[in-house]
Amino acid sequence: MNQDEDSQRIVRAVRLADLTTADHTWVVYARLQSMKELQTKEQKPFLVAELADVDTVIEAKVWSDREEAMATMRRLPLLTAVKLLGRVQEYKGRPQLIIERVRAVDGSDDESFDPAQLVDPALEKVEDLVCRTLVIDIETVPAGDRRELPAAIGETLTAFATRKEPNADKDVVDARAQMVMSLSPFFGKVVSLAIGDGDAESGSGDDEVTVLAVPPDGVAIDAPPWLRLMSEPELLRCFWALASKAEVVVTFNGRSFDLPFLIARSLIHGIPARRDLLSSRFTPRPHLDLWEMLSQKDRGPSKLEVVCWALGIASPKGEMDGSKVAPAYARGEIVKIAEYNAHDVRATAAVFRKVRDLVLRFRADWT
Repeated sequence: MNQDEDSQRIVRAVRLADLTTADHTWVVYARLQSMKELQTKEQKPFLVAELADVDTVIEAKVWSDREEAMATMRRLPLLTAVKLLGRVQEYKGRPQLIIERVRAVDGSDDESFDPAQLVDPALEKVEDLVCRTLVIDIETVPAGDRRELPAAIGETLTAFATRKEPNADKDVVDARAQMVMSLSPFFGKVVSLAIGDGDAESGSGDDEVTVLAVPPDGVAIDAPPWLRLMSEPELLRCFWALASKAEVVVTFNGRSFDLPFLIARSLIHGIPARRDLLSSRFTPRPHLDLWEMLSQKDRGPSKLEVVCWALGIASPKGEMDGSKVAPAYARGEIVKIAEYNAHDVRATAAVFRKVRDLVLRFRADWT
């Protein structure tokens, strides 16, 4: 901030996290993550936008009395880097930017604009995978040996695993404890994340699935071109980098499993979960859980293979299933796990395309 800016009560914010309620106007750079148009009780239009940078996501509004800003925002493609001027007010305990002026970042921007503030460094590893409709699925295994857990934690795990059959024999207890460890982010870890583009039509050549995978320690892997090996923290950073660039993340049962698991593992590794993918349960963006949309809950089985069968889509299931992932990982078979993971994403993407064309395009909250 220089003296001229101070005298005009315009203050430059380096990051979105710096924005606070104040008696001056802010200037800040951000990425336009999402936008929707609503109406006040008086039937006046207003825009609600989600703005993001590397560290923060905040909400912004454009009211109808800012006609130029509203017209500009309507024209801007999502994920555009923008320069904004506005005031900050507190809304539901969080800062909200009330936009007065906005424009896309261009060559006229001064030295205060740092593109790195808007782009996650992790994106470099997966920049070629950026897409509007990100279809994902994960595979998980125990993160360690149950015998090495602290005694109290091990007892808690065993009690949970045997709560429905407390007198089970040792082999049954061991098997159930291993499954619990695989399904809990506090005892398990992500070893495979399959990624597909939901908008790429099947057989087009652009519908290939890429898998990010964590190889077992001490195992040499001859990775095929579609498989990228990395550590779990790197995998998590790559996921959030891609999710922050997508308009929608598509899963099958991701609200109950994949996303809470990814969030908790990110928390454990100290990695920011840079996109809120769970709060908007009843809208298809930014997260569309196909299982929640299509299942009848307890009225019948609605696993992915059942939905695929009903829709005439090739089943994703082969010899491997979820119960076999941990033993396969223990044998060093990460490529087989990745192939199984990729099949699920191909099937999920195929289901999404049918839902998009026959259901979503008729919804006001999708178009």
